Amino acid sequence: MFDKILVANRGEIAIRVMRACKELGIPTVAVHSEADVDALHVKFADEAVCIGPAQSAQSYLNVKAILSACEITGAHAVHPGYGFLAENDAFADICAAHDLVFIGPTGQMMRLMGNKAQARSMMSKAGVPIIPGSDGIVADAEAAQEAADRIGYPVMVKASAGGGGKGMRIAEDRNSVGDAYRIASAEAKAAFGNGEIYLEKLIIGPRHIEFQLLGDSFGNVVHLGERDCSIQRRHQKLIEESPSPAVDPILRLKMGEAAVNGAKGIGYASAGTIEFLLDARGDFYFMEMNTRIQVEHPVTELVTGIDLVKEQIRIAAGEPLAVDQASIAMRGHAIECRINAEDPANDFAPRPGRVTDMYVPGGPGIRVDTHVYSGYFIPPYYDSMIAKLLAHGNTREEAIARMQRALQEFVVEGVTTTIPFHLEMMRDPDFRSGTFDTGTLERKRKEQMEAGAA
Repeated sequence: MFDKILVANRGEIAIRVMRACKELGIPTVAVHSEADVDALHVKFADEAVCIGPAQSAQSYLNVKAILSACEITGAHAVHPGYGFLAENDAFADICAAHDLVFIGPTGQMMRLMGNKAQARSMMSKAGVPIIPGSDGIVADAEAAQEAADRIGYPVMVKASAGGGGKGMRIAEDRNSVGDAYRIASAEAKAAFGNGEIYLEKLIIGPRHIEFQLLGDSFGNVVHLGERDCSIQRRHQKLIEESPSPAVDPILRLKMGEAAVNGAKGIGYASAGTIEFLLDARGDFYFMEMNTRIQVEHPVTELVTGIDLVKEQIRIAAGEPLAVDQASIAMRGHAIECRINAEDPANDFAPRPGRVTDMYVPGGPGIRVDTHVYSGYFIPPYYDSMIAKLLAHGNTREEAIARMQRALQEFVVEGVTTTIPFHLEMMRDPDFRSGTFDTGTLERKRKEQMEAGAA
């Protein structure tokens, strides 16, 4: 096991990783920007190193500064959390070149799965269903139009190196493909430095279902069931739950087997997720693989009792999986609400500022992962998420009831948050009945705006 781990992140995920390390008896090193000098992850770590100014590019994305922090503190492993450098293949390679263990997959594995067109090809070879689409990258707008004609409309024009909803456009017919290609390519080039584009058939009204995976360096791979991430805004997840209301035991078996086969087919070792689109007929298709721990990983921890971050660390240390597929069982139901410092009434605009008072809910079945405290100043430089509120119950109905109660108890003063939005969703008939898809929230908001305008 590692003598010391440097956590190359901030916020609640940095604290989450440190908690796992403490339970494993591993000292931790925090890195922080000048803006985060009073952050909770800095206070919780055994050592802390300032690595630069507030801007991410000069601090949390500053590879040289992070390597220097490892050398100064004697850390032999780096946990990247999620975001920032978590899916940076070059950083993983650099860590390996400096005899540092990157707690995650190899840089080569990230490159394989980070290129969406290549990932589709690899998964298809492993027998995982893929969405009908172009044969790899399309060279230009004319080639995109030819591919779209062959696939059939509507199509999704997607960045090969994309993520987070960037570099994606829908083309409803032949006349709109050219503009969709040019806009998506330019957006992808600006966001990812790679403007390559491929096409997929647009699945109407899908559910977004992801399967949590663990793989070790001995070829063992297991799945820990699914999470439903269909409540989204602009392709950004807002609420996640496990198990999915749309997945029955037979479908779970099929999807889980496909996910495991996909991970085994590429020799995956670490924590990761394979994400599927599930249509109304029960057919599912590979969408992408995330080669890191996910924001919503606690949902799976609550229903399986397995500490994913500890397992991730053990795998990186060369240990075999502590569980096999037969020993994994899903118990009860869990829901996660992402609490952001945003104004839902103003198109979810970020609302940084000082938290003048804060009360965190508790009681049976409630978990809160946060880095915020009374008096904390939420800086404007980073992600606006301030907490992950989770509820676990014996049934989905009990989990929803506990989430409602916890949201009502959750007090954050001084800044505007998304707590009222989540309360509204817990009361929403479509959410409560489990009859929703990835477009449900956008449709509801459009209806509300039209009703208000009338």
